Amino acid sequence: MAGTRFGGRTLARSQALQLLFQAEACGRTVNDVLEDSYAIDEGPLDDYATEVALGADAMLHELDAVIAVTSDNWSVSRMPAVDRNLLRMALYEMLEVDEVDTAVAIDECVELAKAYGTDESSRFVNGVLGKVARRMEAGEDVVALALEQMAALEPEEEDEPEDELTPAEVEQEALEDLPDWVRE
Repeated sequence: MAGTRFGGRTLARSQALQLLFQAEACGRTVNDVLEDSYAIDEGPLDDYATEVALGADAMLHELDAVIAVTSDNWSVSRMPAVDRNLLRMALYEMLEVDEVDTAVAIDECVELAKAYGTDESSRFVNGVLGKVARRMEAGEDVVALALEQMAALEPEEEDEPEDELTPAEVEQEALEDLPDWVRE
């Protein structure tokens, strides 16, 4: 990203991305990162950056579900961290920030992907966000549908739990598995 300078809302989005990235890398929430120490390229921290980072972090499960069911052949965990956090941030804006037009959220995300991501990042995030935008325009509740799809993919729990063995039974089974020469 050397040499790239952002201003206004683009700078705020860049800062939000950096906060989300740091929180994920440290296994913490954005709120924890904000309360402790954080690093951003340019400061001071914009209020909109805080709003977007906290909002996306609060909806992480829902946003990841939308990403998972929308991105073809890519699990969320296998995506580059920058792409994953860019998608979370843009989806949060698309779903929750009424004063930001969907096209603006997508365009800004694509520009940040060009600055921070890999050579393929901008096309990837544009494709995923474009699919979500089309579904939203068609009137779909993308979050509810994604959560339903994710729940359907999870293995169902068995109705009856397996019988648990007593400690004595566990010990007896362990002894039975030992060779004869060890038991003697």
